[in-house]
Amino acid sequence: MMTIHNYINGQNHPPATGEYLDNVNPATGAVYGKIPDSGQTDVNLAVEAAQAAFPVWSAMPLEQRHDILRKISDGILARLDVLAEAESLDSGKTIAAARSVDIPRAALNFKFFATALLHFASESHAMPGAISYTLRQPLGVVGGISPWNLPLYLFTWKIAPALAAGNCVVGKPSEVTPHTAFLLGEICTEAGLPPGVLNMVHGLGPRAGEAIVRHPDVKAISFTGSTRAGAEIARIAAPMFKKLSLELGGKNPNLIFADCDYDRMLETTLGSSFNNQGQICLCGSRIYVERSIYARFKKDFVENVRAMRVGDPADPKSRLGAVVSKMHFEKVLSYIELAKQEGGSVLCGGHAVQMAGRLAGGYYIAPTVIEGLSLECRTNQEEIFGPVVTIQPFDSDDEALALANGVPYGLSATLWTNDLKRTQRFARELQAGILWVNCWLLRDLRTPFGGVKQSGVGREGGWEAMRFFTETKNVTLAE
Repeated sequence: MMTIHNYINGQNHPPATGEYLDNVNPATGAVYGKIPDSGQTDVNLAVEAAQAAFPVWSAMPLEQRHDILRKISDGILARLDVLAEAESLDSGKTIAAARSVDIPRAALNFKFFATALLHFASESHAMPGAISYTLRQPLGVVGGISPWNLPLYLFTWKIAPALAAGNCVVGKPSEVTPHTAFLLGEICTEAGLPPGVLNMVHGLGPRAGEAIVRHPDVKAISFTGSTRAGAEIARIAAPMFKKLSLELGGKNPNLIFADCDYDRMLETTLGSSFNNQGQICLCGSRIYVERSIYARFKKDFVENVRAMRVGDPADPKSRLGAVVSKMHFEKVLSYIELAKQEGGSVLCGGHAVQMAGRLAGGYYIAPTVIEGLSLECRTNQEEIFGPVVTIQPFDSDDEALALANGVPYGLSATLWTNDLKRTQRFARELQAGILWVNCWLLRDLRTPFGGVKQSGVGREGGWEAMRFFTETKNVTLAE
């Protein structure tokens, strides 16, 4: 039984109340550890530590700050196997996915922003008799609240730019997947990160998370999670005039035209539908196919989905592991039943997968393809966030756009076509913060990341992240 502690002022601290939450392995359904059920007192200690560390960290020479962040990156890679196993144990994802995607990307986040801080420049504007220039200064103490689907990957996506910009951080990992964040504390200490620069408080969103959002000395909140939780954070933080970056839900369209590279499209669409058990905010859960190739696509796609192996996350042959929790397992299955009630036909999957032996209590769902649902139904309007996709034909570019844009979300979209004119039109008219053309999840960390409508506000990545975590001040100097 593993017991995780809060990481405050460079040391491990038990929760002030002495109370803990169960940490469940979704692959088996068994409790394998305890995590702090933290609250306001723990957050206050973390903020005090961050405030005390801020003067030294913010004034540290850039090269020295760079070196520490690079050591953290190197430390993550040095523990690649340990972190990948911990990520799989917490989340149910395959070890292979964690080893090839989650942990390397977490290391890259620190490496990228360690370099970015050396090149982060401000503007100057000369005029007759004067010059105006811009200062971009760290905010102070900032909060980062991350989700359970890509635990270390998305936690470091917030921490790294905040630290690079000179801030100190109070972070809350998801209570469902705390293990790798706990290990990150050890890595930061070994890398020489000064005590108090990064603090991690574990616990529930309505207690620990809300305490971070409400704290008057936390100047900004970067949050990734559900639209419902993002709305509550905005309700609390807006009257306090905190800076907010909210990366929220998605119900992303995958638009497939007859002139696409069919084999490449098919292979990529299997991944964009079911990678990480469909638990990626960027997965294409609504697949729209030009009618002339719809029958072919339906046959080939369903055949390939049926062949996807659901199994032990530790088995290299498993394509899908377990979904993250019993609660989420039940939610996804309830949406499959809802789809049937709404008139959908389940072409494959649509059921829980019963495993044997030590995995018998795990939360496994067969990858599911559903046909015959209207745009207006709840299955097509609400985020399911699991291994479930719907498919539907379309007849024209106008219809494809209307289907793609006809939901409250606007995070990403994927377009499969070799028509340049169509690509330019869709790039203009799709209501999404991110568009992939003839690819999916191809990310350049220099580019902005975020969505429109109920998919959030603000952008992460590159200079956008560095600007978010700094305060802009204009100075005009006359001769």
